[in-house]
Amino acid sequence: MSHYDDLAARISALTQGETDEVALMATLACEIHHSDDRFDWTGFYRAVGPELLKIGPYQGGHGCLVIPFSRGVCGAAARTGQVQLVADVDAFPGHIACASSTRSEIVLPVFGAGGRLIGVLDIDSDRANAFTAEDAARLREILDDVFAEL
Repeated sequence: MSHYDDLAARISALTQGETDEVALMATLACEIHHSDDRFDWTGFYRAVGPELLKIGPYQGGHGCLVIPFSRGVCGAAARTGQVQLVADVDAFPGHIACASSTRSEIVLPVFGAGGRLIGVLDIDSDRANAFTAEDAARLREILDDVFAEL
C-alpha cells in the first residue's frame, strides 16, 4: 500500500461531510504536507476574482499573498486548468520565487461542481525534480474526492 493510499483514507475520514472550502483546504494542506518529506511548502491559493489567486491555508514558510493567473506556476495551473509539474523552477519562464529554497514544484487546479475553479494546490520541494506523474495522478484523485461535489 502506498503512502497515497494511507493519505487518501485519512483525508476521507477527516473531511467526511464537510462542505466548507477553507476548512477542507486547511485539513488537506496539513495532511499532505506531513505525509512526505519531499514536501517543503504545501498550500492552496484560492480563486477570488477574475484572473486572481490569493493565499489560502498552507503549511511551511510564508507564501506569496496574491498571484495573478498571468504569472508563475500557480497562475499557469489556474489559467490552463492543467497540472504543472516543474522539475526545475529556475527553468520555468516567469516563475515567482516566494521562497528561495524552492527547487521543484507541482501545482494542481482544484475544481468544484460543474468544473468551477476553486483554486490551486501548490506543493514546493527544496529538491530538484522531486515530483512524478504518480504524484500528479494520486493528488488529483484526492482533490476530486474532496472538492468535486462542492
